[in-house]
Amino acid sequence: MTNYVDLSGKPFHFVGIGGIGMSALAYILAKRRLPVSGSDIRESHITEKLAALGAHIFSRQDASNLEFFRSQTDASPQALAVSGNSAPVFLKSSRRASPAIANSKIADLPQVICSTAIHAGNLEYQAALDLGCPIFHRSDLLAALIQERYSIAVAGTHGKTTTSSAIGYMLLKAGLDPTIIVGGEVKAWEGNARLGNSQYLVAEADESDGSLVKLACQIGVVTNIELDHPDHYKSLEQVVKTFQTFAQQCQHVVGCIDCQTVRDRLQPTISYSLNPEMAADYTVSNVIYGADGTIATVWERGKELGQLRLPLLGQHNLSNALAAIAVGRLLGVEFAAIADSLTTFEGARRRFELRGVVNDIQFIDDYAHHPSELQATLAAAKLQAKPQTRVVAIFQPHRYSRTLTFLSDFAKSFSHADAVVLTDIYSAGESNSGQIDGERLAALVANHHPQVTYLPTLAAVEEFLVDNLRSGDTALFLGAGNLNQIIPNAIERIKAKG
Repeated sequence: MTNYVDLSGKPFHFVGIGGIGMSALAYILAKRRLPVSGSDIRESHITEKLAALGAHIFSRQDASNLEFFRSQTDASPQALAVSGNSAPVFLKSSRRASPAIANSKIADLPQVICSTAIHAGNLEYQAALDLGCPIFHRSDLLAALIQERYSIAVAGTHGKTTTSSAIGYMLLKAGLDPTIIVGGEVKAWEGNARLGNSQYLVAEADESDGSLVKLACQIGVVTNIELDHPDHYKSLEQVVKTFQTFAQQCQHVVGCIDCQTVRDRLQPTISYSLNPEMAADYTVSNVIYGADGTIATVWERGKELGQLRLPLLGQHNLSNALAAIAVGRLLGVEFAAIADSLTTFEGARRRFELRGVVNDIQFIDDYAHHPSELQATLAAAKLQAKPQTRVVAIFQPHRYSRTLTFLSDFAKSFSHADAVVLTDIYSAGESNSGQIDGERLAALVANHHPQVTYLPTLAAVEEFLVDNLRSGDTALFLGAGNLNQIIPNAIERIKAKG
């Protein structure tokens, strides 16, 4: 079994290829015309896009998926090559691996890519082990891609998708043709990844499972550091050590010193802050937060660079933009080009994404699932709301461990909402210890907020919204689970009511 990722032409097989992080990596490989296949239990626009590039998509995570490689053994080396003109292929698998697989040559076996979500009992993973396939975590593949180019990796507890997308968009508009790998879909490149032809690569770097320590790049960006994944980390100190290891492996560290942990424990080589008194390398003044975006004067080491007009709302997004400006300037991009690009940056999907308007009710979808994120997103929504209208926060807690760990913080996170609707906890694969549920969280929120409604199911939430939303409301759907799946039907039902 090899201990390094081979990008020279050996096939790749992704267990769970449809995930937002896995699919971005698969897309880059497929665009490079490397042999790609993968499995996912649910077909989606993401798997359809990969299939259209020539990737072979299995509709089950089953041991027999690996028989496919046995069937290719006698074919030409180009048998699995990606064809941009090939039609989508979904291969149904229903059988366990046959004994014939044991005779396949190691050289013909794929490199199997898994995420932390794939557990040891997964049949496909077990079959890969039995065959002796090289098996890698998705972070190993990302690390290999980062090593190939001049790379910018964006890490942080919050804001990394927006920040990495903004950096990628800025470099694209500046003509630097970057490769981009992010954890959200962006309209500008119609997905979560883009293959460029230049030396530059921009990647979102995930700290949730500790794999951040594998990445070494020219520029590392750290937006903030908080405890967000108590299923993996026992304390903030463990999180800090992960970020410190990452920072030590970067040639330059661009960090937000508005976060005390970043300021005190990371000591970035290039700093940015929304507070001019922090004496950061990059800061702002004359800031105007409005319903249509943000205007600010940007400063670089005491010198005025010029004015920035950002279409994204709120302090957190101005901070994210300042990180992008710092990276652009480090790469030698003129501020005028940076400001011009950020003026048209729309952000990523599920980051304050407007999903529709009906009867003057705005339906906005946001990935916020940590107390700090909820507060920042609701504050931005309040900026946009018209006088005498309501911001209705609809929140689906994500993971029992996170909800329990931050219970008191969640209870105080909805001060910018006029009404709060909570549903039960999205488990994300965690087992319920019985210590916490959505109803208990709703009761605690009600101690700090006058209008809280608890509804245990998504169907009940949809029914409530159809009956109770009124003209002028901003309906803000919050959470990293599946809450947003009720948005289209709710819109149609309200439209039908007239």
